[in-house]
Amino acid sequence: MTYLDALQPDDEHNRRLAANVHPTEWQNPVPDGRYNLVVIGAGAGGLVSSAIAAAVGAKVALIERGLLGGDCLNVGCVPSKGLISAARMAAAVREAREFGVAVPDGASVDFGAVMERMRKLRADISPNDSAARFRDLGVDVFLGNGRFTGRDSIDVDGQTLRFKKAIVATGGRAQAPPIPGLDQVRYLTNETVFSLTELPRRLGIIGAGPIGCEMAQSFARFGSEVLLIEAAHGVLPREDRDAAEIVKRSLLHDGVRLLCCGTSLQVSPAGEQIRLTLDSHGNSYDETVDELLVAVGRAPNVEGLGLEAAGVEFDTTNGVRVNDRLQTTNRKIFAVGDVCSKFKFTHASDFMARRAIQNALFFGRAKSTDLIIPWCTYTSPELAHVGVSSDEAKRRGIAIDTYTQELADVDRAILDGETTGFVRVHTAKGTDQILGATIVARNAGDLISEVTLAMRNGIGLSKIADTIHPYPTQADAIRKVGDLFNRTRLTSGRKKLLAKLFALLR
Repeated sequence: MTYLDALQPDDEHNRRLAANVHPTEWQNPVPDGRYNLVVIGAGAGGLVSSAIAAAVGAKVALIERGLLGGDCLNVGCVPSKGLISAARMAAAVREAREFGVAVPDGASVDFGAVMERMRKLRADISPNDSAARFRDLGVDVFLGNGRFTGRDSIDVDGQTLRFKKAIVATGGRAQAPPIPGLDQVRYLTNETVFSLTELPRRLGIIGAGPIGCEMAQSFARFGSEVLLIEAAHGVLPREDRDAAEIVKRSLLHDGVRLLCCGTSLQVSPAGEQIRLTLDSHGNSYDETVDELLVAVGRAPNVEGLGLEAAGVEFDTTNGVRVNDRLQTTNRKIFAVGDVCSKFKFTHASDFMARRAIQNALFFGRAKSTDLIIPWCTYTSPELAHVGVSSDEAKRRGIAIDTYTQELADVDRAILDGETTGFVRVHTAKGTDQILGATIVARNAGDLISEVTLAMRNGIGLSKIADTIHPYPTQADAIRKVGDLFNRTRLTSGRKKLLAKLFALLR
């Protein structure tokens, strides 16, 4: 698939996007001397690396063979959240009567307009990641195939770039799992689903991870009959099970059919449709769908980079091998983002890039393992997490205390009609040191940042309890978790002593 395949249909919005992130008239500069830094890959990690390095006065080259902005702008965070926002609006209209708002019968979703809106907003955002912007920042932008030819040199379409340091930020791509018959049918991935212009009547989705759940709920809200298939039990198998169960119930409420614990899955053509056969919970299913989205499987982009010539160790499963300072087996070359990390998030790539620049250009010793990385699945409700989970703590032998505040007891959640969810915080046993948290709420992705800030700066749960939050807000649930911790300090013995003291004072 070429970069143009991700920009369908050929309309004014996609043409405007292409003009920013891969302009056809672009002329690569002529290299002039050695670069302080050469970056391969212009996704989040590559763009941040280049911008910071240029801002501090380094001579920087940035190489991209596809679309600047990478997955996030073109086929990831930006288009998916554009769809999700429209799907939430559709759900709000459908459920408006619960709030006393009468919506006339016949309200419907114009899927073509939804997708056009997404394409317009993506194009509106694209100047931030454009070739012209980075050229104006002082970066030499090369559009073409970059390939290491030695330990300190890269070829870009016949031109040689020499460097003191380099960063590999080539990201990852969708890679279909070995499902029998999958290679015999057409199917969508996150790289092609945003090119749809017509709503599938029946949509099959393989994989109930974040992408699968987000798209399943969105397309169900648009009006598709959605069949979601997952090999594990339930949805979001890597998340807190209570939290994932809430998301599962929300998906079912929106009309998604879930076949979890799916085994013996086979795919085959059925005329213009796609046939899916599988076993789930002891029952056999034979289903046909109009479109199939494969939402599992990722591979790092390591092929064709000449990493062997540069002395950079890698494999096609885990990507580039790096140490804790994001340095590869070639000490001049670093790597960031999906090409080397288990954290496949834009914000993780961003902050890994900051660490890599510190280490590469300023002789720093910043560790990537010191990063505290939250994440969020943008279903309704959202599910956000940071730090250790209870299962992880158990596996690692970490003693924890757990405090859970249900949204059903938070006034703003009651007023918003969003009482299904909770804030759950894990602390080191017997202390208020926060080790991790899970939040299920409408804006969990926003709420988790307060906990992440506390963890990053050593702020304990008791300090959060002492912090005034506006009333009424759903964020007050986090403060209430702090109150739960403080109540554990008041043991029965302390309470008896206080009772005797107050008796003396009467």
